[in-house]
Amino acid sequence: MGIFTMPSLGADMEAGTLVEWLVKPGDEVHRGDAVAVVETQKGAIEIECFDDGKVLELQADLGATLPVGAPLALILGPDEAAPAPKQPAAPTVAAKPETMPAPAIADRPKTAPHPVVADKPEARPDPAVTAPLPGGATPASPAARVRASELGIDLATITGSGPAGAVLLTDLEARKPVTATVQTASPMVEMRKAIASAMARSKQTIPHFYLSETIDVQPALDWMDARNADRAPSDRLLLGALFVRATALAAAKVPSVNGQFVDGSLRPADQVNVGVAVALRGGGLVAPALIDAGAMSIDKTMAGMRDLVSRARTGRLRSSEMTEGTITLSSLGETGAEAMAGVIFPPQVALIGLGAPKLRPWVVGGAVEPRTVVSLTLSVDHRVSDGRQAAHFIKEFQSLIASPETL
Repeated sequence: MGIFTMPSLGADMEAGTLVEWLVKPGDEVHRGDAVAVVETQKGAIEIECFDDGKVLELQADLGATLPVGAPLALILGPDEAAPAPKQPAAPTVAAKPETMPAPAIADRPKTAPHPVVADKPEARPDPAVTAPLPGGATPASPAARVRASELGIDLATITGSGPAGAVLLTDLEARKPVTATVQTASPMVEMRKAIASAMARSKQTIPHFYLSETIDVQPALDWMDARNADRAPSDRLLLGALFVRATALAAAKVPSVNGQFVDGSLRPADQVNVGVAVALRGGGLVAPALIDAGAMSIDKTMAGMRDLVSRARTGRLRSSEMTEGTITLSSLGETGAEAMAGVIFPPQVALIGLGAPKLRPWVVGGAVEPRTVVSLTLSVDHRVSDGRQAAHFIKEFQSLIASPETL
């Protein structure tokens, strides 16, 4: 492995602060092990190593803020040898200057005569500050008196350094209140900056297009209610889990929306890592990925989402969850606006935006019924996909929600 460096944990990350080491020199590490905790604009994230190896040296200090790519540790693989220590550079010997012949005494310049130092005048007392003041007022120079009035300082509280203890201007400057000039931005301000940076980059580089569809989710709700009837509250399914599951299965059938755009082309993913947008309690948003969501059952998807949301809100996400998402799902939850067209999180190429469920009149079998519906808007990167493929994804998603037993 060699040098383990500060990873990029998102398109918006430029630097991170090392807050905790989870390993020490001599520890064996394996692919996926968390080795350190880094504080970013979106909270604390555990960073993982990508290969097996042994920690030889920790090269970064706790509390250091380091740019992406900066060395953090030296981790050697099973067949790797420790690099030879650097030899200190041999001191260079400066070339000895040629000896210059001493000038003839006759050529030496005559020593200039020392200037005559005038006698130092005797210090004269400042009549303005030494004269007795009526009423026992504190002696001070005129300038100091004016400045004290401007600053609201009582001259009687100042120990003067002037003649006869008079207060001078320099005495007041020492008492001048110092205004703090260093201001630390709040975590929320930093997070808003990070979100703005990522979204600006997305809008500037990704040619978005959008397709929308209103989906009848009543079958999914009825099926979910039946599954939850005999379950404890902690084991019950939420509609969001069905949406994540439908996203994973639909994306597996439409590879052009599942992957990352890197080095000018789409890299389709061999698994579906659904990024789940999580609103943080203090404000802000993160979208960690549920890794390999396509291989999970509906119950494992629900458990994985609970774990992901809990760790997102306590600042214990892992670096892979922040960097390996292949498609993102953003839902407004049970209440909120009816529709949402989201901004793709780069380097991903698609995002599903779901509005809050709404009760609407709906035609079913030729009759109008009250049904719960959800508005789905798919944001797609036009560099890698087009309307037909996007429509294919929406059709698959809709079909899965209509048949929740297949999820």
